[in-house]
Amino acid sequence: MGGVCLCQYHLGRGHIGASMKAKLYQLLVQRAADCKYFVIPLWRGSGYTTMFAQVQMPHMIFTGLEDYKSRGTQASPYLTVKFYTEFAESKDLVLIRGDIVFTSKLTDEEAEWILETAQSFYLNDVRYKLVEQFNKQTRDFEFKDVLRSLNMPIM
Repeated sequence: MGGVCLCQYHLGRGHIGASMKAKLYQLLVQRAADCKYFVIPLWRGSGYTTMFAQVQMPHMIFTGLEDYKSRGTQASPYLTVKFYTEFAESKDLVLIRGDIVFTSKLTDEEAEWILETAQSFYLNDVRYKLVEQFNKQTRDFEFKDVLRSLNMPIM
């Protein structure tokens, strides 16, 4: 119930809210320590924009891949996410807040989708293999496999 209130409060304000079980958060922390980066396609009309994710728990930072390629670590984030673990032990709950840095570049709905999708790649065993490949076997990584896993057309 608290997660629903948090989500409703933040929606439409350039912020997003969510929650997750503490056990899933621990898995996310473990996997993010091993694989800090990933790419996520964001579908927009007739094509997609690729987002670059940097995960350093308790934070996730997302920026446009093209911005990251041209500006490197100086690229401005589009979305920053922080995980709050204060209720992890007592309520088995981790609260999540996302702040959209550039509301001109991302809607609240797109930010929610990016966060949910990033979590799915780190928490789903099959999808996580793509994250591992991106971080550890870069030569073998195929972006089209990410598109396929999300049922997006390969362009």
